[in-house]
Amino acid sequence: MFRLARYLKDFKLNVTVGPLCKFTEAVFELIVPLVMKKIIDVGIARGDNDYILKHGLILVLLAALGLSCALVCQYMASVASQGVGTALRRDLYARINTLSYKELDKIGTPALVTRISNDVNQVQTAVAMLIRLVVRAPFLVIGATVMSFTISPRLSLIFFGAMIFIIGVMVPIMKATVKLFKKQQTSLDGVSRITRENLTGVRVVRAFSRQGHEVDRFEETAEEYRKFAVKAGRINALLNPLIFVAVNAAYLLIVYFGAGFVQNGTDGMTQGSVIALINYMTQISLALVVVANLVTIFTKAAASAARINEIFDMEPSVKGAETSPKQDPNAPAVEFNNVEFSYIGGENALEKLSFSLKRGETLGIIGGTGSGKSTLVNLICRFYDCDSGEIKINGANVRDYPTEELRKIIGIVPQKAELLSGTLRQNMTLGKENISDEQIQKALEVAQAKEFTDNLEGGLDFRVLQGGKNFSGGQKQRLTIARALAGSPEIVILDDSSSALDYATDAKLRKALRELGGDRMSRSQRPKARQDAAPPSVGGVTAVIVSQRANSIMHADKIIVLDDGRAVGIGTHAELLKNCEVYHEICATQYSEEELREQEREGGAI
Repeated sequence: MFRLARYLKDFKLNVTVGPLCKFTEAVFELIVPLVMKKIIDVGIARGDNDYILKHGLILVLLAALGLSCALVCQYMASVASQGVGTALRRDLYARINTLSYKELDKIGTPALVTRISNDVNQVQTAVAMLIRLVVRAPFLVIGATVMSFTISPRLSLIFFGAMIFIIGVMVPIMKATVKLFKKQQTSLDGVSRITRENLTGVRVVRAFSRQGHEVDRFEETAEEYRKFAVKAGRINALLNPLIFVAVNAAYLLIVYFGAGFVQNGTDGMTQGSVIALINYMTQISLALVVVANLVTIFTKAAASAARINEIFDMEPSVKGAETSPKQDPNAPAVEFNNVEFSYIGGENALEKLSFSLKRGETLGIIGGTGSGKSTLVNLICRFYDCDSGEIKINGANVRDYPTEELRKIIGIVPQKAELLSGTLRQNMTLGKENISDEQIQKALEVAQAKEFTDNLEGGLDFRVLQGGKNFSGGQKQRLTIARALAGSPEIVILDDSSSALDYATDAKLRKALRELGGDRMSRSQRPKARQDAAPPSVGGVTAVIVSQRANSIMHADKIIVLDDGRAVGIGTHAELLKNCEVYHEICATQYSEEELREQEREGGAI
């Protein structure tokens, strides 16, 4: 909690004026029993109605002043707590965006959502209570005890005894609940995770009629959360009863001994003095109840603050350089040297991978599920850092690039097509803000998306729903391809981004990609069988295409065949058909033997 106190520096006025107002209100409250004492001992004892009325007006004035101070404090606390919550969420969100995929995989999306929402709310509530009650409650307890001492030193010992008992109860309860609240927040992560999975995968759940199973999973996790909450609540529930036991015992002792003191005239005790002591005890009891609630609030906030600080303490494993590296215009566009990589707690996803790709060439990547295709392109973009080896872009190590500069060089179309809520234009300008509408329209045309975007109401101002839910799967893929091309990157990565496209649209897309920057290969150099199916390279743009379809990559300048993270074949389509058994098996599932023999005869064309 103390580490997050830095967020209060912008609210110094609120933190100063708010508690000061509460302090003033508490002073007025401490004066009230003294006024009541005089009303009883003087006004009522003498039957002086004017005296009673006069002091009654003083009580009303004290109440009005106390209310005014309370309202000012409430306003100050609200402004400060909301401001701290906003700033904390902003910094936490910014910090999350600096983390690499490795840290995000470790923490998990549901846990991050819980921390930026529920945990920040707990801290925000603690800030409001800090300004409103942290000064008032202890001051009332101490002030009422001191005032009781001025009335009767002997009876004030009862106040000290009650407070010692209450503090002795609060400390162990607070220690016991801190751990439980931490476990409760962790369990809430699980509830968020299952909820998120079911909301995003609702169609899959319903397709397999697994609603009942998912309800059971949710109930199991929610039950775990309930157990921690109930256990913490039971322990915390002991506070109020024990406080009231101590307070009521103090009432009895004050009345019992106070009556004897009044009768004997000890310490100058009067009936008004006894009433004043009871009022002070009441103020102490109410303040201690508030303190008990504050203990709960700050215990939860402490647990939440620890979880928030865990994010702030987490250093991203991938950090961009501060200055641009020296690039070699004659070096390959992409180069891997003995690269190895493994995910957290897993085996190697890539092993001793080495290859180079010249500028303007096209690299095709193919392999079975889990062979490491997406891992390879994620390393090119430096979403992860390799465990060993070296990856170079234009002759410079990817670790030497500033992150923003590397992202501008590379345009990636992820395996899962994701669109953000907003306008179509906003989605198209994610890679570069100063993109003209003409550039966007050209990118849409190349991505074969113009045929349906021209019919959208509002054109580029068409509203895209969250996740692009108002587009089909194939439309989303084409829009994400257009988004990557709109920024005019040097390297374009298509990570199985045409899986939802039909063969005809896929062929048109590859042809448009080739024509985008001019054809590197003259038609006379292409295989005669299919001259319209030219290499998918983008002229001067280097292309990396991941696909499960052999026909999508067969015209690439170089093809890498991955199997369990190992490159079992690197070469052209014709070379791999003859020399790579895994590649031949993949093609055999997609073409007939006659077609494969024809491809081998014609150098890979079909």
